[in-house]
Amino acid sequence: MQRPNCEDFRSLFVNDIPLMDMRAPVEFTQGAFPTSVSRPLMTDDERAAVGTCYKNKGQQEAIKLGHELVHGEVKAQRVAQWKAFCEANPSGYLYCFRGGLRSQITQQWLKEAGIDFPFITGGYKALRRFLIDTIDEIAQKPTMIVAGNTGNGKTIMINELTNGIDLEGAAHHRGSSFGRFVTPQRTQIAFENDLAIQMLKKQARDVERFIYEDEGKSIGCVMVPLSLQATMKQSPIAVIEDPIDVRLDRLLDDYVITMQRDYVAHYGEEQGWILFEEYLEKGMFNIRKRLGLERHQEILDAQKHAIKVMQSTGSVSDHDGWLVPLLEQYYDPMYTYQLSKKAERIVFRGDYQAVKAWFEAQ
Repeated sequence: MQRPNCEDFRSLFVNDIPLMDMRAPVEFTQGAFPTSVSRPLMTDDERAAVGTCYKNKGQQEAIKLGHELVHGEVKAQRVAQWKAFCEANPSGYLYCFRGGLRSQITQQWLKEAGIDFPFITGGYKALRRFLIDTIDEIAQKPTMIVAGNTGNGKTIMINELTNGIDLEGAAHHRGSSFGRFVTPQRTQIAFENDLAIQMLKKQARDVERFIYEDEGKSIGCVMVPLSLQATMKQSPIAVIEDPIDVRLDRLLDDYVITMQRDYVAHYGEEQGWILFEEYLEKGMFNIRKRLGLERHQEILDAQKHAIKVMQSTGSVSDHDGWLVPLLEQYYDPMYTYQLSKKAERIVFRGDYQAVKAWFEAQ
């Protein structure tokens, strides 16, 4: 592939083109693209050895060492993996960090195996730069915010609206004390990559006004990009105001039913239940100071009782015993205070359906 222009990069991401990442596993783990798979030219240890050689002895000696480390059966196994990817994804591309030696060597070895497969000039670094610029560019577009107390279905609405951008989905975290999922949260780089690709796909459908969920500076352990933070702080807000029983049903499904099912599916029955209970207990531990120790212990005891009943009988009704005070004594006062500081930007209030209809009419 010749040096791509912005439209070429845009097409890669909008059309979910398969990408083969030749960087070392540690580089891939730090941040990759949603459609990329790790098929490294070198392992982490091999890359470190070659890097040290390059620093001490120069490029030619480093290349020589690389060929010594990756040869014979090791080379044959890796080329076979690359060949399988290329045959399964004929429209794809390969890339390394800058589109340099690793890409060129991989491409050459594939040619020797009978496959001519393109690599991306500029590599990961150029793709990443394009996505960062995309966030900064789209952050300047007209923006609206959906707000509301915990359990009002803000994320659900974002995903139902054609111009909604799911920040929490990109972060793989729901943004609260109980916000993590069974699988780990994404890295900052992976979060930004996913966010930018969401934006590109919406833009490709002619979306020019974007809707985001009301968030702070961070979602779990990732930071919302500064350019987007600045825009969100100035944007008009629509507030969902659903009855508490509707909100409780959503929280029960999010925090309890879905998480218990996912933990058991991921870890098995016995370990899944243990980790599910730890997840809920950790959520309470995170807010103990704001609740006060006495109130924290009362709600925690109610939570533990509800889990025992759920495990022995399958009933989830006892979870109201801790979810109700969690809403009334912690989440609602905190969010009401935060929203009061944004009162001048609130342009609409209503229940879920009313707010959704209002957004769709804009």
